[in-house]
Amino acid sequence: MRSRQKRIAKEFSNAENRPILTAIIESLDQEGRGVARLEGKAIFIDGALPGEKVTYKITREKPSFAFADVVEILKPSNLRVTPQCKHFGVCGGCKLQHLDFAGQVAAKQRLLENDLAHIGKVSPENMLPPMYGPTWGYRHKARLSVKYVTKKDRVLVGFNEKGTRYVADMNSCEVLVPAVSALIAPLQKMIAQLTLRDKIPQIELAVGEGDNIVLIFRIMEDLQPADEIILKAFADSHKVNIWTQTKGPETVKPYYSLDGNALKYSLPEYSLTYPFKPNEFTQVNPQINQVMIRRAMQLLNPQKNERIADFFCGIGNFTLPIARIGAKVLGLEGLDNLVARAVEGATLNGLQDTTQFGVSDLFKMTPEALTGLGHFDKWLIDPPRDGAFELVKALNETNCPKRIVYVSCNPATLARDADVLVNEKGYVMSAAGVMNMFPHTTHVESIALFTKV
Repeated sequence: MRSRQKRIAKEFSNAENRPILTAIIESLDQEGRGVARLEGKAIFIDGALPGEKVTYKITREKPSFAFADVVEILKPSNLRVTPQCKHFGVCGGCKLQHLDFAGQVAAKQRLLENDLAHIGKVSPENMLPPMYGPTWGYRHKARLSVKYVTKKDRVLVGFNEKGTRYVADMNSCEVLVPAVSALIAPLQKMIAQLTLRDKIPQIELAVGEGDNIVLIFRIMEDLQPADEIILKAFADSHKVNIWTQTKGPETVKPYYSLDGNALKYSLPEYSLTYPFKPNEFTQVNPQINQVMIRRAMQLLNPQKNERIADFFCGIGNFTLPIARIGAKVLGLEGLDNLVARAVEGATLNGLQDTTQFGVSDLFKMTPEALTGLGHFDKWLIDPPRDGAFELVKALNETNCPKRIVYVSCNPATLARDADVLVNEKGYVMSAAGVMNMFPHTTHVESIALFTKV
């Protein structure tokens, strides 16, 4: 590890002596960097946009590629805009605020198309129109880093600096819910007063309906009586609920609550309400979530009495709308706490008779295990970034549904799995498109429809 750190430090020190070069930017990579070519070598230039003419200086170099920073924009893109957040360029939370919102979506669409073509060797019959939502103040969940700076006797609370593990010096965030953004500076002042101010490495936050805010403090030592008084006063003053985590995820628990710790979100279109705990997975952008579910239901087209599988079901985000339409749904998920919450949600919404949930490690799915679940008319898949490779490989003639809707948070693994579905299992990729779940970031969320030939 030390030798690697020394090598990187040497590379950056050598960068100061490197020449300033000029390039025309061809495209964006998956990290939001401009891509140029120099004598056949790919140059990834931080801060550059497609179509721009820039000068740059290389910071790290390999035989076939190099990383660089922009020195000057000689000819700016007509899609370049002034970033709204004053911390842009230092904070690593957003990488695309300098690119017009429509340009961000177009770049993500191109990344999806390129991955499907080059990794999956597939091309959708129809490209779906992108799904948009609020561009600012959309983020209802986040994990903020905390750092007590001894020399300055102050506390930093925020996202990490771009490309480092250091906490950015920030007092607001344009993508967080405004009520949460307004808490950053007060949190810094409050934590600085605690006796264990250097024992709190992070704060996880979740916002439910009605700006109901829960803050989970990761605390490495026991709270002292004086600390408890300060924390409770902060909660009362800012109308937030405080939870604590002392070790692993199993130690997350309520500490001081104003309203019984209740968090929920709703899908009015389907008359559904979802209770959830602050450390359980829910979509960060509830507005896009509603649009995403509507499109998923249009593509899946569930019918009354059909038997449908919802793989990686979480707390039932898709399961319950499918059941509300009238289908019978089996939801499978790898985490038992999420399955318990899904069962709670189904019961709360009167759907316990048309839903069934189970715990299953879907990353270890086999053809025998899949066949043992029985026949399904349709599937919905919503995996984490690793995708659903073993699940789609387990398909055979006895267990294949006629329609699969695949919701993805990683275009590369979607493309890999699409290769299996189309080129091995006999499906057609009927449609695909992006969802801008995380505006101003490089995250690419997408949805695809596969139909059996």
